[in-house]
Amino acid sequence: MTIQHNVSLKKFNTFGIDAKAKYFISVSNKQELIEALQLSQFSDYFILGGGSNMLITKDIDIPVLHIDFKGKVIGPPNSQGEVIVNIQAGENWHEFVLWCIENGYGGVENLSLIPGNVGTSPIQNIGAYGVELKDVFVGCSAIDIETQEEKMFFLEDCNFGYRNSIFKNEAKGKYIIISVAFKLTSKSHKLNTSYGAIQQELESNNITDPTIKDVSDAVIAIRQRKLPDPKEIGNSGSFFKNPVIPKAAFEILQSKHSTVPHYVMSDTEIKVPAGWLIEQCGFKGKRFGDAGVHKNQALVLVNYDNATGAEILALSKKIQETVLEKFNIAIEAEVNVIG
Repeated sequence: MTIQHNVSLKKFNTFGIDAKAKYFISVSNKQELIEALQLSQFSDYFILGGGSNMLITKDIDIPVLHIDFKGKVIGPPNSQGEVIVNIQAGENWHEFVLWCIENGYGGVENLSLIPGNVGTSPIQNIGAYGVELKDVFVGCSAIDIETQEEKMFFLEDCNFGYRNSIFKNEAKGKYIIISVAFKLTSKSHKLNTSYGAIQQELESNNITDPTIKDVSDAVIAIRQRKLPDPKEIGNSGSFFKNPVIPKAAFEILQSKHSTVPHYVMSDTEIKVPAGWLIEQCGFKGKRFGDAGVHKNQALVLVNYDNATGAEILALSKKIQETVLEKFNIAIEAEVNVIG
């Protein structure tokens, strides 16, 4: 474990924001993490995983603690063909999904190509194409930042909601997740192909009896058409949450915009795509200096070259204000704003 000084975080966040860390500490195991937390000269830390769900708006003066744990532990399948896999926090999420596909483990194929690392996936309760992390989550091991003791959080402890969890609320800033356990299937996979354009993608490839790899490939193809690769253009995927509004409010919206896409959440609530709202406000494909809205998906804000985090944040606020004024619907940022 070494302490580096004045380190650029450009390659450590998918937006590619060139903010600097006054102190940078990378840890690859629990002992190194505990030693870092016990350093007497520091009292606070900024925890960095895959850097995929954050917008850094200024340099970070407190120590940046980079969680780089690697490794996988696989339990034996039970009689129902279920298998528990324990994945270290620093493993890349999409590479983990591909590993599952290669080894015949089902359950996360719909979550292909989501940026970030495994350790941050429970914080956001990541989800895509009809599947959320909570659907395969068993538990996660975390280190208490104050006491350095290890604690296990099981499914019922995590208060998972739509892009939400205990780690974004009462446990925020108190724990560092070091590994996550998932319950996957090794046979008789339960495929979810009904959400979005997955079924259409499969049919276009003449696939009538899909495998988990077929579903993963379909999701990857759909996402690549819609979403920019962070390696090519800085972004953090979906910047905003899809708002869930009362049915009465939706009926008013639908009376004015008959083609509005929507998803029925319950008898009283309807989810409306934030991307559609943003597109209707004319932001899709617009560029403001080096900050902009992606040409194929209005839900994605991008850094074309050297935009600052503050510039992207200002654009996000302008979008929120315009959507609220036009539709009387508040859209929340899904991305964590740092600073």
